[in-house]
Amino acid sequence: MVDTATHDQLVADLTGGLAPSEDDLAPFEGSDRLRPDGRPRPEFRAELRRIPNLTNVVHVVVVLAYPFLVIWGALTISHPLTWVLAFCAMGVWYQRALTLHHESAHRLLFSNRTANDWVGEKLLGLLAFGDGGPAYRLVHTQHHRDEFGEREPDFMLYARYPIPADSMRRKLLRDAFGVSGYKLLKPAIVGLFVKGRRFRAARFFFGQLFVFGWFLAFGHPWLYVFLWWLPWMTFWQVANRLRALAEHGGMTRSPDRRRTSNNIRQGFLSRYVFLPHSVGFHLAHHVDSGIPMSNLPKYHRALVQDGYITDSITYPSYRAFWRTLVRPADLVMTPAAPATPGECDPDSIPR
Repeated sequence: MVDTATHDQLVADLTGGLAPSEDDLAPFEGSDRLRPDGRPRPEFRAELRRIPNLTNVVHVVVVLAYPFLVIWGALTISHPLTWVLAFCAMGVWYQRALTLHHESAHRLLFSNRTANDWVGEKLLGLLAFGDGGPAYRLVHTQHHRDEFGEREPDFMLYARYPIPADSMRRKLLRDAFGVSGYKLLKPAIVGLFVKGRRFRAARFFFGQLFVFGWFLAFGHPWLYVFLWWLPWMTFWQVANRLRALAEHGGMTRSPDRRRTSNNIRQGFLSRYVFLPHSVGFHLAHHVDSGIPMSNLPKYHRALVQDGYITDSITYPSYRAFWRTLVRPADLVMTPAAPATPGECDPDSIPR
C-alpha cells in the first residue's frame, strides 16, 4: 500500500481524464426528497430501502433456471446459430448471477441475513466461479467507502483513461481470448498448493465440480466446457470490463459522487439484457449503496427530477461513452508505475 502523499499524486496523475470538473457540476442545494449530497432524506430513504424479498425470490429462481433453459434450447434445436446464441446467452447469465451476488454483498438480497448470505454469497458465488466466501463483500466495502482511495481494489482498472486505441484493443483481446480469465483462475489453482489458502481454493473447485456434476448427470459433460467455462473465460470477461469502465472509467476521487461514477442513458438492450437488475443506475447506487436494486430506478428518477443528475454529466448511450475511452496517443494521460500489483483485485470482480 502506498502512503497518502504518493497515492494523492497517483490520483492527480492517473485519474479524472473523463470526470467533470467541480466548476462544471450544477450546484445542488438539496430538495424536499434529497440532501445536498444527493442522499435521500429520512422519509424517502425509508421508502427506498425496503428490501422486496418476494421479488428477489423470483429473480433468484429465474437466474437458477436460466442455464437449464438455455442448454435445453441449444440441445433441442441443435443448429449452429443456436449454439452461438447459447454461448452468448451464458455469458450474459454471469452478469445476472453476479449482480444478485453483488446485491447480497450489500446485504440487500433478502432481509433475513442467513438467507441473504447462503443464497447470494455462497450458492451464487460458488456457481459463478467464486469460492462462496465473504472476500468479495469485504473488498467491495473498500470500493464504496472511498472510490479511487488508497484501498480501492480496482484503481488501475479505472485509471489512465482515455487511452490509445491499440491499448484498448489489447485489453479487449486479452479478455476475449481467455488471458484475463486465466489470471483470475490462477490464484485458485496455486492456492491448492499453498498452506493457508487450500480451504478457500477447495471451495472454489467444489463449486465447479458441483456444476460439472449436473452436466454429467444429464449426459452432456462436454457442455460444461462450451456453455459454462468458456463463456466465463471469454464473453463475460469482455462484457465485465466494458461494464466496469462504464461505471468508473476515467473518473476520480471526490466527495461528490458525480465525479467518481459515470451516468449513462440506457436503451432496452442495455437495461434488460446486458445490464439487468438495475446495474446501469450506478451513480445512484454509489450515492446511496443501501438502496436495493429494485428501487434504484425510482431513486435515479428523483436524482434527475430534483436536479442532482443533469444532462451535462449524462452520456446519451453506452456506445457514446465507450468512444470517449479512446483518444489519439498525444492526448492520453501520462503513464506511470502501477499503484497496485495487478490491474484489479480478483475478489472485487463482480461489482
